[in-house]
Amino acid sequence: MQVHTFSIVAHDPHEESWGVAVASKFLAVGAVVPYARAGVGAVATQSLANLSYGSEGLRLMAEGLPAAEVLARLTAADAGREHRQVGLVDARGRVATFTGAACMPWAGGIAGDGFAVQGNILAGERVVLSMAEAFERSSGELADRLLAALVAGDRAGGDRRGRQSAALLVVKPKGSYGGYNDRYIDLRVDDHTHPVAELGNLLELHHLFLGTSRPEERIAIDQALAGELQALLQRLGYYQGEVDGLWSPATQEAFAAFTGTENLEERVDVARGLIDPPALEYIRKRFRP
Repeated sequence: MQVHTFSIVAHDPHEESWGVAVASKFLAVGAVVPYARAGVGAVATQSLANLSYGSEGLRLMAEGLPAAEVLARLTAADAGREHRQVGLVDARGRVATFTGAACMPWAGGIAGDGFAVQGNILAGERVVLSMAEAFERSSGELADRLLAALVAGDRAGGDRRGRQSAALLVVKPKGSYGGYNDRYIDLRVDDHTHPVAELGNLLELHHLFLGTSRPEERIAIDQALAGELQALLQRLGYYQGEVDGLWSPATQEAFAAFTGTENLEERVDVARGLIDPPALEYIRKRFRP
């Protein structure tokens, strides 16, 4: 079974991150295609995927070899190279992409400034062109830019067989929860009718739950908002008092319990009656009657 897919590998020198975004009409593509290591680079290996391209590619880049040299070594040692497709970005943002002659059409790739896009059995060349353009025009975190490229490829037709899975992997030094490893973002949609859109939803939730807000970004919980939250907390069983719009100790206790349960405590200051807009938007959307 071949991993017919479209992907992008990229490096952001400002946030010192490396990443891969991928989508395919293939179950759990995130378990096969993306490889990345902070300070080393990222690899997307696909088509009749040779998974050693991922591990060996990272090993060679960790030794200091540039992406192009790593690609040359990987393909030279592989008798099945004409069935492979791979994209690489190294520690310095140098890139390489390869599409074997036996990859199913449309197949090809584009190497740009700090990124490489590639895909096979696509709706057409417009898929990779749209991805490259979207990445170059985008701004923000690398994860958001990778997703923008994936969305553009999906909208341009993507895998011509259809949709099934998508994944996003971004690494940076001490990027994980607690700073214990480099996995800043590791999100997968393994089987879904709209995997790229669902991946976007997961990334939004990642930013919400694992991100933080600056104190100046938070808004005061006024009487109207306090009443709205009291009604919500009452409906959910956290609050048994009167809906009077007062930020009372009972209301604060209920709201603290609620935000703790929903993992939103980093985005509120219960004692001072403050909440940031993303958390409020999420609460309204997720818990509306």
